[in-house]
Amino acid sequence: MENVDIIGGGIAGLALAARLDPGRFTVTLHEQRPQLPTVGTTLAMWPEAQRALSRLGILGAVRGRGSVISAGALRNPGGKPVLSMEGEGLLGVSRTELLSLLDSAVPGVVRRVTERVESLPAPAGLTVGADGVHSVVRQAAWGKRSTAKATPFLAIRGVVPTVPSPGDVGEYWGKGEIFGMAPAVGGTNWYASFRSHLGPGRVDVEEALEETRGRYAGYSSAVQQVLSQASDENSLAQRIWTTPALARYAKGRVVLIGDAAHAMTPNLGRGACEALIDAVTLGGLLNDLPIEEALAKYERKRVLRTQQMRLASSLMGRISLAQRWQPARDALLKQAGKNVSRTHGKAKTSK
Repeated sequence: MENVDIIGGGIAGLALAARLDPGRFTVTLHEQRPQLPTVGTTLAMWPEAQRALSRLGILGAVRGRGSVISAGALRNPGGKPVLSMEGEGLLGVSRTELLSLLDSAVPGVVRRVTERVESLPAPAGLTVGADGVHSVVRQAAWGKRSTAKATPFLAIRGVVPTVPSPGDVGEYWGKGEIFGMAPAVGGTNWYASFRSHLGPGRVDVEEALEETRGRYAGYSSAVQQVLSQASDENSLAQRIWTTPALARYAKGRVVLIGDAAHAMTPNLGRGACEALIDAVTLGGLLNDLPIEEALAKYERKRVLRTQQMRLASSLMGRISLAQRWQPARDALLKQAGKNVSRTHGKAKTSK
């Protein structure tokens, strides 16, 4: 039996604990929270992440507790559509529901330790850093150069009880700020991002909501309705942090997965998906191969892919949160919308 210490019991850590073969590995899961979080927003599961959930045996349950994300639009602050967005194949699920289902998939033989890990465990096996953007494991093994970096942007998000109208779903892009909303089970999932002086440490949710309401006071009535229902009990607020570029995710018998390896801005909605794929990929390789070979193959499969995603998400963030060249951005989006409309029109005519 090989010993595996998983540091972090979030999406990546739970998924890996669920994927590892209990007949081959003695797994210890370290998580500082005594219980799962009760507040969380909707996560979009892309097809590859859905396949990872299937390998864990919980895709059906996720579908039962989630909702299909079909379509929306890129809108101006007043709510007028600029560019249609298709969401075919996407599955939306609450972060709290996903964590609960992943938790239930972890074998009962996995040892759970409620503690804050401040240093790497004694080298008795494999140590997996699944401890997020501020990973203790990453900083211990990769050094100070791997310290997380704070962006200037605040992320505020939550779920409110009113279900949105299909004509209001999508992202609203303003000058240096975005606001998004989509249907969620039992209401509306919403999120906002903009430059803020709050943070970079702990952010007071009520203070963040007050600033958000002021920033979006000129937006559509649909946005105002969502923000009027948002409270510190159904919302989260934090500064957005990212990890620097890493060329490797494994050093000796230490390996990183999820945000510990490649925390990215939320603009592509891929952070949770890539964490799931990391965990299921690594777990499958460890089940089938010697540890050193499994780690090398994991890096070949995941480093380039996730680093490209991290850069693409950052680029999308710069575009969506543009300030000085926001008029040029909007003009390009408007023209793109016209081109899409003409293409759809020709396709319908040809039929």
